[in-house]
Amino acid sequence: MKPFALIVSSFFVVASLFAVEQRPNFLIIYADDLGYGDVSTYHPSDCHTPNIDKLAAEGMLFQNMRANCTVCSPSRAALLTGRFPDRAGVPGVIRTNAEDSWGYLAPGIPTIGNELKKVGYHTAVIGKWHLGLESPNTPNERGFDLFHGFLGDMMDSYTTHLRQGHNYMRRNAEVIDPNGHATDIFAGWAADYFRERAKEKQPFFLYLAFNAPHFPIEPPEEWVAKVKARAPQLDEKRAMNVALVEHLDDRIGQLLAVLKEAGLDQNTVVAFGSDNGGSLPHAQNNDPWRDGKTSHYDGGLRVPFMVRWPGHIKAGSRSDYAGLNFDLFPTFLELAGAKASPDIDAISLVPIFNGGTIETPRDLYFVRREGGAAYGGKSYEALIRGDWKLMQNTPYSPLELYNLKNDPLEKTNLIGKAPKVFKELSAALRTHVQTGGATPWQKPETREP
Repeated sequence: MKPFALIVSSFFVVASLFAVEQRPNFLIIYADDLGYGDVSTYHPSDCHTPNIDKLAAEGMLFQNMRANCTVCSPSRAALLTGRFPDRAGVPGVIRTNAEDSWGYLAPGIPTIGNELKKVGYHTAVIGKWHLGLESPNTPNERGFDLFHGFLGDMMDSYTTHLRQGHNYMRRNAEVIDPNGHATDIFAGWAADYFRERAKEKQPFFLYLAFNAPHFPIEPPEEWVAKVKARAPQLDEKRAMNVALVEHLDDRIGQLLAVLKEAGLDQNTVVAFGSDNGGSLPHAQNNDPWRDGKTSHYDGGLRVPFMVRWPGHIKAGSRSDYAGLNFDLFPTFLELAGAKASPDIDAISLVPIFNGGTIETPRDLYFVRREGGAAYGGKSYEALIRGDWKLMQNTPYSPLELYNLKNDPLEKTNLIGKAPKVFKELSAALRTHVQTGGATPWQKPETREP
């Protein structure tokens, strides 16, 4: 090789290596049942979230984002696969007892962990998994190098960490029994992870899934005392929830400080969201939206969502883009230099980060399958197309139709008054249901030959 050609070749090798080293790290902080109205950056609230608010102020605040489902497992399956929940095999909640479990994460579908590992990322899950208790659906088998958290659906207590008497706390495959409040534990493990990754040149993706503020509402006593001293007018249920959220916010602030101390904050894309709206029976707040968790009214779907990336996303920017949590899947892949599969349903938010728009129309499709007498193991769905929303809230209730532009609080049901719109949306909804039906949502039975 001629000297000049050798120099040029060496230049491109070095440039390529530099580009790899400069790829951003990714962090998703995912809350559990955190209502839109319980994040004070959106509007004045009796719940104070200064650290989450600061994250929004330093990046882009999304005001029109929705979760992929009204309950836990389907939202998490969508987030990690970029597919609508039923197309990932998880139309309903995966539970400890098989007779009341309504999803099974489809084998063979790549997760964001799988895709980022392919391009050289270290991948980790800390906190709540809720997508399977056993092989082949444990985190290490679904694309993650490290799992440090809780396999199950919910904890019976934030301090015992048990579920129906079972210990689902793990470090990879090892059963562990940590001491302390779960929010403190998960935040501490995340801080340790940042310190470890700061010693490496390999980029990382961390999915940090808190179980707060999911019930049981168990904030540390000192946080309850702080809230009651500041706001004695709050009733007991509301004060307890506010304390649980504010404790979570404080721990998020602490771990983001560690990210900065480790020198990782400038090249880490931090996204914050929630798996669904807050639970109204537990005094959580989804204002101004109607209803809450389990409901296809927007109180069950609209969630806090923000993304910070210093030097790339303008601080203090806002977006009204009507997207879904799982849009982070192709977003992160694009920023990592990877190409998302055409089979996914999510859309990259990179144009929004750059101050642009996304012109490609996309239905916002929602499904939930549930057991018990109220649901009968059946599913119920919703579809948003443009300004219109077609929905039901149980498999046995009639369909409802709303114009979200004119009626964002969903007060006036227009079913029967817009037949052309109803015909179009109901046909589209049937197609979505058919597509989702191609993916099994129960574990294949083991039969004797």
